[in-house]
Amino acid sequence: MRQGSTGRRSRRGPAAAAALGLLLTAALGACDAPSPHEGTRTGVSASPSPSPSPVPRWDPSPASLAAVGDSITTGFDTCRLLADCPEASWATGTDADVDSLGLRLLGPEALGSRSWNLAESGADASDLPAQMARAAAHRPELVTVMVGANDACADTLDRMTPVESFRDAVEEAMEVLRESAPGAQVYMASVPDLKHLWATGRDDPLGRGIWQLGICATMLADARDDGPQARERREAVHRRVIAYNTVLREVCEADERCRHDGGRVFGFRFGKEQLSRWDWFHPSRDGQRRLAEIAYRAVTAPRAP
Repeated sequence: MRQGSTGRRSRRGPAAAAALGLLLTAALGACDAPSPHEGTRTGVSASPSPSPSPVPRWDPSPASLAAVGDSITTGFDTCRLLADCPEASWATGTDADVDSLGLRLLGPEALGSRSWNLAESGADASDLPAQMARAAAHRPELVTVMVGANDACADTLDRMTPVESFRDAVEEAMEVLRESAPGAQVYMASVPDLKHLWATGRDDPLGRGIWQLGICATMLADARDDGPQARERREAVHRRVIAYNTVLREVCEADERCRHDGGRVFGFRFGKEQLSRWDWFHPSRDGQRRLAEIAYRAVTAPRAP
C-alpha cells in the first residue's frame, strides 16, 4: 500500500487546516493520476509481475533414451537385406562398431533397460504422434527424432507429404510428448540430402537395380536419366526436403527442451562406405556410426548463451 497521510487530525486553526486540506487533496490527486504508460489506478499499488520461469538447464548426460522415426533408425538394410537391424541403429544400437548415441550416453550395462526404439520402417511424419505417445509412456529423459525421408520418397511428386501437413504432424508429436513427459529433452535430426544419395549411388549397377524395385521413386527412379524432366523432378524433391528441414528446425526452436542438429545430417556427405551395400540408400554400419557422432555432439555440446 502507498504511504500517504497518517490519518491524525491537524491541531492548526481552521484556515490553516483548510489550506492544508486543499494541498493534501491536490497532492493525493497527483499521486493517483495515471502515467502515460499505465492504465487507470485504483489507489492500491498493483502486485508485481511474476518473474518468468527459468529455462530448464539442458542435461548432457540423460539416463534414458527413446527413439522415434523411420527405417534409418531401425537400421534397415544395415546388416541384412531388406530387414531391420536395430542392433546397428545410430540411436539405440548395441553394436560396438556403431557406438550408438545410447551406448555412448548410457553405457552397455544400462542400454538394454533404459532405451527404447519405437521407430518403424516405412514411417512418415503422420506416424510420429503415435510413436511419440509410446515413447512418452516410458518417461525417457531424451527422445531422438529422425523423420521426413519417407514423406519425400513417394511414388510421384504429388504424393509427397505437403509441407503444412508435415508441420502439423511434427507439432502434434511434440504436444503429445509435452502432455505426458513435459521434462523430456528432444534431439531433432534433419532429413538427409536425398539428392546427394542419388548422386553417390547412381553409377552402381546393383544399386540402380534395387532402386528400380521402388525405393524412393521420386528421387531414385531412372537414376541415369539427365533429361530436363528428371532433373526437375529431383529438384522438386530436394526443395521439399529443405522445406521439411526448415519445419523441423522451427518446431524444435519453439521448444525450450529441444535441440536441433543444425542441419548436420542433411549436410553430411555420405560416401559409398557410409551407404548400405544392398541399396545404396540406407546407412551402412559406418553411416550409422556417423549419425551417432552427429547426435552425440549435439546432445552433449554446451548450450550457447
